[in-house]
Amino acid sequence: MPNRPLLFSIAIPTRWADEDRYGHINNVAYFRYFEEARVQWLRELAVPVDGLDTGPVVIEVAATYLKPVHYPATVIVKAFVRKLGNSSVIIDHELVTAEHPETIYARGHAAIVWVDHCSNKSMPLPELLRAHLQAFITAAD
Repeated sequence: MPNRPLLFSIAIPTRWADEDRYGHINNVAYFRYFEEARVQWLRELAVPVDGLDTGPVVIEVAATYLKPVHYPATVIVKAFVRKLGNSSVIIDHELVTAEHPETIYARGHAAIVWVDHCSNKSMPLPELLRAHLQAFITAAD
């Protein structure tokens, strides 16, 4: 990943139920880890998203699995801003473990659009969120 400032990082213990019959963490669990990182980041910023008429909607999500993670482990999800638009942001994810922080196990991204749920149309990102994200774009330049 290019040298970009770290937006957010979270440690998440894996659960036994996250492991599949092949003896490693199932690919679906990675998406849950990425999602949990994004949700906790928004909570930390105090950007309200629950029960409101507007909020974030994930329109694209992807992952590339580089090496299997085995239970038990503590995954660390790192988040970086790739692109900031008027009503959207693309967040890149990198997954390592606390046990082997130098090894990248997976990379992924999520494209998020801020939506007016009543009209089901995109709208500008909240100013608090935009200012926060802009600081990371500016720092990368």
